[in-house]
Amino acid sequence: MGSKKQSLCDLNGETWQQPQIRGEIPHGDMPGDKVEINEGHIKKANVIFPRLIKLIQDVIVKNESQKVVLTVCGGSGVGKSEIASLISYYFNELGIGSYTLSGDNYPNRIPKYNDAERLSCFRKAGMKEMVSNGLLTADRWELIHKYQIAEDDANKIHETEHDWYKTYLQGGRTGLKNYLGTNWEIDFNELEEIISFFKRGDQKIWLKRMGREASELWYEEVDFREIQVLVIEWTHGNSDNYKGVDIPILLNSTPEETLAHRKARNRDGATDSPFTTTVLELEQEMLIAQAHKAKIILSKSGEILNYDNFRANLCKDNKI
Repeated sequence: MGSKKQSLCDLNGETWQQPQIRGEIPHGDMPGDKVEINEGHIKKANVIFPRLIKLIQDVIVKNESQKVVLTVCGGSGVGKSEIASLISYYFNELGIGSYTLSGDNYPNRIPKYNDAERLSCFRKAGMKEMVSNGLLTADRWELIHKYQIAEDDANKIHETEHDWYKTYLQGGRTGLKNYLGTNWEIDFNELEEIISFFKRGDQKIWLKRMGREASELWYEEVDFREIQVLVIEWTHGNSDNYKGVDIPILLNSTPEETLAHRKARNRDGATDSPFTTTVLELEQEMLIAQAHKAKIILSKSGEILNYDNFRANLCKDNKI
């Protein structure tokens, strides 16, 4: 941390200069998460940070606790973890205590069980849609089951092979959409409670830790006495399902870019499956629907976009 403690009121975006990056930068609190910061991440953080300082001045005049909650959101692979880590590092170097919290600690299920629940929602809703439309036969179920065993039942190519298959896919997507990013999937109440504790000035807060196995779920008590900025890095950071975020920052990406990153990390296997592609597409739709609330939108190339430009780019790319 910087040698001189400061108040958020003292910050000036016009005079801010990037501090020298010394050694390894602390990152978010998701167990086992790997953060590899490169020059591209630094350039983007340097675009965001001066704008962020200006926005903070408007926030703290309305907040008696003089504490601010930011969220860095976007699809996997867009650089949330890296840029959130840099933002926290910059604040700490300026003498402003900052903590980076990973929203990935707050699903209701560990990753492999959550992935299984997502797939179950998709398949159950797909089958129900077939039944509701009077399209299910023994032969069609046998074919769908064959695709399910091969983990290929979310593949859009089957629409071109069987005219009835579109009904299964549409039903599945709707069922999955009704689960992703909702309170069924994520404990938003717990995150909102943490934000409330932080803003009221609690000196210590118990934070959840979630690994990848059922035995890897615990809590740690974190000292917040010197923390003035809470940075939440998370795909669902800009969700309507919880309150208390002052400045949402959206890092824009495409499902294709997200998929490429997941394949590179390969944390959970089957990263390029048709079902994973469907999940990423639906998450992208959620991010687009929530984008109007973002105070800062950064393009993949590192440019600040206003909401109209963001929408225009989506139209140009045929994303909406």
